[in-house]
Amino acid sequence: MFEGLSEKLERSFKILKGQGYITEVNVADTMKEIRRALLDADVSYKIAKDVTNSIKEKALGQQILTSVKPGEMIVKIVHDELADLMGGEHVDINLKGQPAVILIAGLQGSGKTTFSAKLANYLKRKKGKTVMLVAGDVYRPAAIDQLKVLGEQVEVEVYSEDGNKNPVQIAQNAIEHARKQGKSVVIIDTAGRLAVDEEMMNEIANVKKAVSPQETLFVVDSMTGQDAVNTAKAFNDRLGFDGAVLTKLDGDTRGGAALTIRSVVEKPIKFVGIGEKMDALDVFYPKRMADRILGMGDIVSLVERAQEQYDEEEARRLQRKLAKNEFNYNDFLKQIQQIKKMGNIRDLASMIPGMDKALKGEEIDDDAFKSIEAIIYSMTPAEREDPKLLNGTRRKRIANGSGTSIVEVNRLVKQFEETAKMMRMMTTSKGKKVMRMMNAMGGRRG
Repeated sequence: MFEGLSEKLERSFKILKGQGYITEVNVADTMKEIRRALLDADVSYKIAKDVTNSIKEKALGQQILTSVKPGEMIVKIVHDELADLMGGEHVDINLKGQPAVILIAGLQGSGKTTFSAKLANYLKRKKGKTVMLVAGDVYRPAAIDQLKVLGEQVEVEVYSEDGNKNPVQIAQNAIEHARKQGKSVVIIDTAGRLAVDEEMMNEIANVKKAVSPQETLFVVDSMTGQDAVNTAKAFNDRLGFDGAVLTKLDGDTRGGAALTIRSVVEKPIKFVGIGEKMDALDVFYPKRMADRILGMGDIVSLVERAQEQYDEEEARRLQRKLAKNEFNYNDFLKQIQQIKKMGNIRDLASMIPGMDKALKGEEIDDDAFKSIEAIIYSMTPAEREDPKLLNGTRRKRIANGSGTSIVEVNRLVKQFEETAKMMRMMTTSKGKKVMRMMNAMGGRRG
């Protein structure tokens, strides 16, 4: 995510490294590089120029503290400017209403149907809502079938009417059905087109007028860059929407759409899609995204994801075992399974400050844990319970049984021992203090 932009911005900051003061000359050179980085990220020339002019003005008017280097000050100013460009503060989705109606719109191929199911999954799992999906694309039979398949995956009811080609009527009937069923949220997936046209606009306008949604979300493919911004502007000028959703952000190395859509259409980005899985959806926080663009990671989001998988009773059980030095491979396996539930491994790694840079060029497979799991499953119940049993003979048998090598088994044993040691440290008073700090960060919004 944003690899190209991050690298170019980092290069631009190097101009001020080693400089004792910010001057007209060195800040002008830095702004030139930042402007070039933004243009390469598919940000429009006007916005890139406005942003760099603002950064320059703030940098030259800044009193540099003796403890802060010029390069560090520029990074802080650029961070704040990027966050402001993307909206500054997070804007939550509006779920008022009985039921709350969310209308999903966008061009064909933008990822509307997949996002609709992801949103249903998010509202069900994280907000505790009872959700119903509505198949409102009456022109593409595959869209209805796709929504039904995705609805089954996330265990959410999908409302459709075979043979009915009136999207307004389907939407109205669906809301009435949802009301009778006591659903708290209705998500209406609508038809898309290959381009913005009058027919498309009239249809979505009629649906919106008929159902008066609490929230209208416009879904755009972030990989189309500035074209996505232009499409969003045309749609907003004609119909108006409450927020934008950027899909396929994990595949976009430029990021122009994420950076500029807020300033062009004056509507917040509310969600970003970061993968194909149904839980690969992130709430959009401008300040956190600015952190990630500048290689600072996103520890708050990482802690929040960890807290979602946190089981207090399991944590207490584990703490008791650690205190008695009884941590075993069954416990280790449970920890791995919890990490896997947190999401895409590469995305998780990018949330750790500096990790994106360290992993540049490295392939991180989502199946990275498969060999570890195979090795543990090849152990006998007694071996999993008592790690001290793993002598040379047993390790050779485990390697053969898991289709791995003795080297891999030995590596796992070492990883297990290091993990156990680290987790025991976290049960000390110092470790508990660190955990309390992380929990506090997880509760903080930004």
